Amino acid sequence: MLAALPLMIIPFVLYNLAMLGTMGGGGVASLENVVISLRMLSGAEWTMTLGDVLIVVALLFLFVEILKASRNGRGSLFNHMLSMLTFVGYLTEFLLVKDAATQIFFILMIIAFIDVIGGFAVAIRSAGRDVSIGL
Repeated sequence: MLAALPLMIIPFVLYNLAMLGTMGGGGVASLENVVISLRMLSGAEWTMTLGDVLIVVALLFLFVEILKASRNGRGSLFNHMLSMLTFVGYLTEFLLVKDAATQIFFILMIIAFIDVIGGFAVAIRSAGRDVSIGL
């Protein structure tokens, strides 16, 4: 049953923790805290903020979710329903919560939407291959 849990809920929770100020203090401003800064060979300074890390984590979870969608089992339909509810949670928070109206949260919401659409598309495609017609 734990395999049916949509992984896109993790970036959602992490964003809300940052919004509440429990991840480095400062609320949404903490998402702009620099996590890593590297000097490139070109001399440019490359930085990655906490918000950027959240997006990368969400993309990694999206990859795992698409892989999970290719399995046909009892939990796959439940996973799709929970993924849809997760996206609805993202959308509701984006529309109703002032601190969620950021570019980072919008990108996370779009990744959750791609998870829903991609999961359904992959599941339908792989289910079509499982159908065999006897002659």
